[in-house]
This record gives sequence, C-alpha cells and structure tokens, in this order.
Amino acid sequence: MYIKNREALLSHGNRELRQAALDIAEHALSQVDPYKATTALLSLEGDTLTVGHLKLDLSRRGAVYVLGAGKASLPIARALEDVLGDRITDSLVTVKEGQEAGTRLIRLTEASHPLPDERGFEASKEMMRLADKARAGDLVFCAFTGGSSALAPYPVEGVTIREKREVHRLLLESGASIREINAVRKHLSRIKGGQLALAILPAEIINLTVSDVTGDPYDYITCPTVPDTSTFDDARHVLDRHRLWDRFPPSAANYLRNATADLENPKDFREESVHTFLLVKSSAVCEAAAEKASELQFSAHILTTEMEGDSITEGLRFGQQLATRECLAPLALIAGGETTVTLASKGGEGGPNQEFALSACQALSSNDQIVLSLDTDGTDGPTLLAGALTDRSTLERAHALRLDIDDALQRHNVSPLLRALNDAIETGHTGTNVNDLKLGLRQ
Repeated sequence: MYIKNREALLSHGNRELRQAALDIAEHALSQVDPYKATTALLSLEGDTLTVGHLKLDLSRRGAVYVLGAGKASLPIARALEDVLGDRITDSLVTVKEGQEAGTRLIRLTEASHPLPDERGFEASKEMMRLADKARAGDLVFCAFTGGSSALAPYPVEGVTIREKREVHRLLLESGASIREINAVRKHLSRIKGGQLALAILPAEIINLTVSDVTGDPYDYITCPTVPDTSTFDDARHVLDRHRLWDRFPPSAANYLRNATADLENPKDFREESVHTFLLVKSSAVCEAAAEKASELQFSAHILTTEMEGDSITEGLRFGQQLATRECLAPLALIAGGETTVTLASKGGEGGPNQEFALSACQALSSNDQIVLSLDTDGTDGPTLLAGALTDRSTLERAHALRLDIDDALQRHNVSPLLRALNDAIETGHTGTNVNDLKLGLRQ
C-alpha cells in the first residue's frame, strides 16, 4: 500500500467516493513501478544480456558501470543489480535524501531535492570521474530520471553550488514550466545536456528512464546522456519572459548573457552507441487510473495528459468541469501533467498538488463529488506530503474550524490547513516519478 494515512482520509466526507479515489490512486501507482518495468525489459542467460531489442554478449565486453540520479532511479538500480549481480564493475546513483536504501552492490549517495546541495555536487564530480574511466567495449547503464537536475548538480565554471541552488529556487518559484526551467538549468551545467554522454563515449550507453515531462522528450527526462534540443537562446528567453535577469546571481546571469554558440551542449552524437529505453511514459499513470475507474463502474474520461499552468487556476477549472459535465453514469475525470506555483514573495508550506485539490473543491456543487491530486513521487513541492483529497466537506470543516481557504491559497500556505482537516495525502517516497495525477469522481 502506498497511501499511509488512508484511515484518516476516510474518516469524513463521502467515504464511498473517497475510498474509490484512493483505490484508483493505489492501482495507478502500482502500474508505474520502475523496478517491474526494468526487470521486464532485462534478462540474463549465461553471458547473453537482453535489453529490449538488444542482445549483448557480456563475455565480449569490458567493464560494466551503473550511473544515475533521480527520484525514480533507486528501483532501476535495484533491478540492475538483481539482473547483473557482480558483473557490475563500479557504480554511483544519487537518490533523494530520505529514500529507502537497500542496494547490495550499487553505490548510493543521498542529496537534496528540489534544491541542490554540496553532496550532489560531489557525487556529480565522482560520476564524471567514472565516466572518464569508461573505454570502448565497456557498457554503461544510465538511470537518470526526474529530479536529477537537483540531485546531480555540476555548475559551469564561475558559478558556485550555492549560486546554482539560488538559480533553482528562483526558477521553481517563477511559474515557469518544467521545459523552461530545464532549458536554463542545462545551460548552467557541466554534466547535463548530453555532456555526461560525451565523457562516457566511446563506451556503449544504455539509458533506462521514467518520464515526468509531458510528451516524454528524452532530453528533459534523462538529459545528461542524450543530445540537447534546447539552446542558450531558449534559456535567455526564459529569463526574459519571467523577468529573472536582475534576480539571478550575477555569475549565472553573466554566463548566460555572454555564452557563445561554441559552448552549446551537443546536438547529436553516435546514435549506434547510445540506446534509450523509456520504462514508464508520463501518461501511464492516467491510463492506469482510467483502467481502475472503469473497473469500479465509473465512466472514465482522460481530459489531458499534458496539463500545465497555475495550480490554483487549473484546480478551479477542473472542479468546475467535474461539477458541470453531463454524464448519466458515475463519472471519473482524469488528467496528468505538472501545474506550477508562482510566488511573488516568500510563501508558506505547500505544493502544486495540494493547491490544485484545495482550489478544486471550491467549485464542487454537492457532496457526491471529490478531487484527488497527487505527486506520484510522494513529495509535493518541498513538502513531505504527496498531495490532497478534497470534497465539499473540506469547505464545511474548514469553516467550522475557522480556517480560511482563500487566505491559505493566496499565501501559498496550504499544508497546515490540509493537515488540520485530515485531507493531506501521505505516501512517503513511492520509488516512481511520472506526471502528477489529477482525479475527480462524481456519483
């Protein structure tokens, strides 16, 4: 079971609908498990390693390395060591602080997320050292997933890790989309944007990844080891659009402002030496939720798997759709994507999924409607909460306790309110990291 506080979430409101929502979320999370996906893709018989369509004779290979970072990288690492065992020569995978350990052979190191820290910086330098050791004939498995931008920081020369941390904070609070954010981060890094792959080649690279970006663009989900489609002009445009030039650390702003074309990340390299396998696509969580909803006799409709925009605005719109959409059968509305929070000043404690669900319940018209919004990695924004489950009773109980929902949303301080109402979802680290799940049920 992923959801740890199920009893508290079922202690009020429409218990039947709440239970259905939690059952759908549990099923959806179980279907986007990177460990299961990796072991389904890989098999070893004697010296022959099968990876999807690839057949690799390990007796003709040199060293085998495993490198990675991200919120879904740990289960991939576990699967690799279960398949390859002591054939792994050396390894390093950086995971989010607090993730459950448990690898026997693969070296793990913890670092900070969503803001990078010195531990991640040191791990990235070690990762580049291992990459430089790889030679022709060696095999390098790379498990970079969502979260690796913070967990594997290696700022360009002249920018300190403290300044890189400030860059991440400003981008995350700006309201920029994940593609915009990553376009900037890739161009302030010595490891992202395909630069790690350049250090590994001519050894053969096998990328194993999980997508948390709409449309599944490889260079935004496993960017250290695939060519970069973004440019310095794209990065500069992000700073223009979100008025970040004067707020950025001067070292980072000057680097981006003065960077020339010869500093661009690689736009291609020998494709025959790089194989990328998408273990779990970003839309899979929505498809799994629709499958379970249909099994529970709901008429399931996936509105979009590419939702973006402000969490409060999109949440209200989602709640309105749930309340007004014409449908004779019990209804399940499903969406995936990644909404954002824009902070004009210092906010409180919260995250985009919590804001989405709290905003959505304000539009619900009766007690037979419910909204769940969940960050599939189990940590919504910088909090230890995964999201929220709300309904009309959320409004009623908040009023009874004299809790101001509008004020909490405006101050981006929704976690304390949701905890007080027992509407915050707690999962801990799930081991996966695909798109956020938005679910609305109506009887």
